[in-house]
Amino acid sequence: MSNITQEKEKIVVGLSGGVDSSVAAALLHRAGYDVTGLTLWLMRGKGQCCSEGMVDAARLCEELGIPHEIVDSRDVFEQSIINYLVTGYAAGSTPLPCSRCNKAVKFTPMMEYARDKLGIHKIATGHYAKLNFNFESGRYELRRAVDDNKDQSYFLYEVGQEELSCCVFPLGNTTKIETRKIAAEFGLATAEKPESMDLCLVEANGSMKAFLDKYLTPIQGKIIDTKGNVLGEHDGTYHYTIGQRKGLGVASANPLYVIALDPVKNEVVVGDRSEAHDRECTINQVNWVSMAPTDIPFHAEVQVRYRTAPAPATVIPLVGDRARIVFDEPQFSITPGQAAVFYRDDLLLGGGLIESKL
Repeated sequence: MSNITQEKEKIVVGLSGGVDSSVAAALLHRAGYDVTGLTLWLMRGKGQCCSEGMVDAARLCEELGIPHEIVDSRDVFEQSIINYLVTGYAAGSTPLPCSRCNKAVKFTPMMEYARDKLGIHKIATGHYAKLNFNFESGRYELRRAVDDNKDQSYFLYEVGQEELSCCVFPLGNTTKIETRKIAAEFGLATAEKPESMDLCLVEANGSMKAFLDKYLTPIQGKIIDTKGNVLGEHDGTYHYTIGQRKGLGVASANPLYVIALDPVKNEVVVGDRSEAHDRECTINQVNWVSMAPTDIPFHAEVQVRYRTAPAPATVIPLVGDRARIVFDEPQFSITPGQAAVFYRDDLLLGGGLIESKL
């Protein structure tokens, strides 16, 4: 368990009602912390992170004998996540809601609520990531968790130094299998709870398509190849994402992938896998995490999707909060709206949102 001391200290633990946050709270409670559970009410309706999750979180707090706070965060979730998603998909990108949610909905609001309402200056979550303070650089350093399959540092790249200074990640040195074993040892009701396998909005709406169709009107358009030949029709560019292969509705002798989305022309461009590779992209809204901001190009391993392996690349800082990334080798499915996060070994240096491929 990373960066946990035996000192009795007050701490707020974000509880979703899942096994990970439950074990984080139980471990901290056992370590001698004065723990308060905090659950954010993000949206109405079904979904493990909301109505069902609040019940399970409340049950956990009762089991541990700790206070439980519920904060109505539905307005900020709608403004920061729902509107962000709808606007992004309508513009032809594929937004990454989880990193934005961590920053705008979870960590910063949790930190402010804990400090301003409860007088508590430490917060913890069940994220799989490691955190340490580098006295030489004076910065908090975010690192990958020991469990490669569960590492969530990619989704934490937007979290700032102020928030990290308050954070504890009890599961950074714990594998998922170990987490479930610990939950069973504690006798927690969440020990065998199924893992949430999809985005909360997808769980609540059945699919991303169903969610988006509530806000956007499908407009039929053309599916074309890279030479402009019409291959079929689509029912809305926002139903597609770069790199998508299945569900295109186009017959072809060879597999086709989505290469580009043009909501202005209302076209979906497809091609073979080789055409879905790019070597360069630009990113914006760069957040420097473990390294201080720099204007000097540097080499790193850059990860462009959560489940994509990081690849060697040169990061070239640009004016403002932008950067250009040049990969050593072309990469598949570089997607506007997703995050490009740069690492050095397990150390998360920083990251930003992909704005365009070059």
